[in-house]
Amino acid sequence: MRTVSLVGSTGSIGRQAVDVILGRPDAFDVVCLAARGATRGSLEVLIEQSRLLHPQRVVVGEAEAAAALQGQLPAGVEVGHGPEALSGSALGAEVVLNGVVGFAGLPVTLAALRNGARLALANKESLIAGGPVVNAARRQGGGEIVPVDSEHAAIHQCLRSSLDPQAEVARLVITASGGPFRTTGAEELKRVEVADALDHPTWAMGPKITVDSSTLMNKGLEVIEAHELFGISLERIEVLVHPQSIVHSMVEFSDGATLAQLSMPDMRLPIAYALSYPDRWPLPFGRIDWTSISQLDFEPPDPARFRCLALAYEAGRLGGCAPAWLSAANEVAVAAFLDGRIRWVDIAGVVESAMEAYGPRPAETVEDVLDADASGRRRAAEAVGVRAEVA
Repeated sequence: MRTVSLVGSTGSIGRQAVDVILGRPDAFDVVCLAARGATRGSLEVLIEQSRLLHPQRVVVGEAEAAAALQGQLPAGVEVGHGPEALSGSALGAEVVLNGVVGFAGLPVTLAALRNGARLALANKESLIAGGPVVNAARRQGGGEIVPVDSEHAAIHQCLRSSLDPQAEVARLVITASGGPFRTTGAEELKRVEVADALDHPTWAMGPKITVDSSTLMNKGLEVIEAHELFGISLERIEVLVHPQSIVHSMVEFSDGATLAQLSMPDMRLPIAYALSYPDRWPLPFGRIDWTSISQLDFEPPDPARFRCLALAYEAGRLGGCAPAWLSAANEVAVAAFLDGRIRWVDIAGVVESAMEAYGPRPAETVEDVLDADASGRRRAAEAVGVRAEVA
């Protein structure tokens, strides 16, 4: 039985991870549930998850949330709160699923890897922003990363066929659904409402990542993440729009052969893969009925419509702290859009304005990454006319 810590357990990824675990209760011992949010709804989810999974401890972000949980959890469950407790939720487990949204997931990522755990990584921002620091923690502690993003989980599975990926891989092809605005006209894009951006055609995700999917910033971030995860140069990583979201990514090898991972859109499949790796357990999420698939379409992304994709590639090429700066600026821009302070078409402009202020700086320490994150947020906040909230 594997010990597991679910960090971000009340979010979309966390709730689906609970579904996976309940499908194999004999295989997992959930030792910790953690959630940064303190809304009434998230606390109710956390209480219910505790009753189903019987963790040793539950961790929340704020003291008020911890107090609200007292007397609501099963007997013997320890309650912790605060930033140190959240990063400490990665300790004492063989597998840590990091489903925290945004840059706030970095401390959990570092703690898991330094502790030698397997990190089931759904929090792409921590690897993108702090790639060099994260990889140093991975080398130092001996931990491993198994990605939970459907695209990187697909690549991870395809690469299992290669004895020497650096020599054998010609390119990685990351697929994108194209989001809700793949065919929307330029004038109509100026009138996009928040509800329109949150109406994803194939995936059910949280607000931030859904908006990122609509701008294709999520694909740009995934390009950087793939570079950090698999050591493949950016020049050998491409993005291809695939509206059906059935081919989750592909690996083309030097001899011309291409391997792809296909399934119906269901995040429980990559979650189960990350939790069970290197085994494959009989939990058939996303199984395809081939008689119902009439076609699979592919097309290049429109650079004018999806300007965020080019910005992410440029940040990846700059390296150092540029990805951290980009990710931070994007978080501010997306929050401003969700709050109604800017239009959807302004998101790329805000990020571009913030990136124009970036100067080369190394990402050698956590402090370097934190400083770049704070600076990127300030520059983006100036662009949207609001004060950045720096964690």
